[in-house]
Amino acid sequence: MLAIVIPYYKLTFFEQTLESLANQTDKRFKVYIGNDASPENLVDLLEKYEGKFDFAYHRFEENLGGTSLVQQWERCIELSRNEEWIMILGDDDVLGETVVASWYENYEYFNLKSNLVRFASKLIFEKSNTISSIYTHPDWEIATDSFYRKLREVSRSSLSEYTFSRESYEKYGFYDYPLAWNSDDRAWLEFSDDKPIYTINSSVVFVRMSSLNITGNRDNILHKNLSEIQFYKFLISNKFKFYDNKERLEIIKKYGKEIKRTRDLNFLEWIFIVYYCLIFFNVGYLKKGFSMLFNK
Repeated sequence: MLAIVIPYYKLTFFEQTLESLANQTDKRFKVYIGNDASPENLVDLLEKYEGKFDFAYHRFEENLGGTSLVQQWERCIELSRNEEWIMILGDDDVLGETVVASWYENYEYFNLKSNLVRFASKLIFEKSNTISSIYTHPDWEIATDSFYRKLREVSRSSLSEYTFSRESYEKYGFYDYPLAWNSDDRAWLEFSDDKPIYTINSSVVFVRMSSLNITGNRDNILHKNLSEIQFYKFLISNKFKFYDNKERLEIIKKYGKEIKRTRDLNFLEWIFIVYYCLIFFNVGYLKKGFSMLFNK
């Protein structure tokens, strides 16, 4: 019923990932490992875990993650069978030992009521060799509210701590932003399909922050910036109605700020902002917003 899909490339922390799967108290899952033409030999390590949990392994001969991480996710998901629910687990992330057990324990609560189930999370900081305090969430939360909490930096979210229904994935898919930055944020907004996200706070997914992954690598700043601009344009175009005026101003401010990191707003971007402001704000609020956000 639950497929855990791992798009593999880096060996450095992968044994810890596999060990966390072997330590699951409930083994009702199947792991699908898609090797993205990695130069690092994985076979000997996989032999060590034969029989400890159910997994299938496939090596792709062409590296795809270097040009499109989303397409690598997609071809790894295609390795899976008919499981109704999917988790994409990073090759350096770690599951707490009760993650799968608590997922099944809560199944009756979220089945048919939600397309997205997430876990509490902690961050592993490679540089300082420390672990963050726990990040928890409301038991039930609208996806747009969840993202706004992330925008305000009072919460966090990433790919590994979510499971999603195959039906919602097949309906929407992952949008292919550069470096897949924000591709998961957009997926949760779309996959939810007007149903709330259900959270299991009793189990934890450990997400690694290191110089080897996209989140921790500062060399990718320009690509991340481009992804942010594209994502916030989508958010304004498609999800603005779910926010109040204060939240809309924050989102527009974020959109403009991401553009101004590298250049001035162009004419079409100004027209885009003015158009959505005229639709959603009254004249007084619009004047206040422009004064606050765009004065030079």
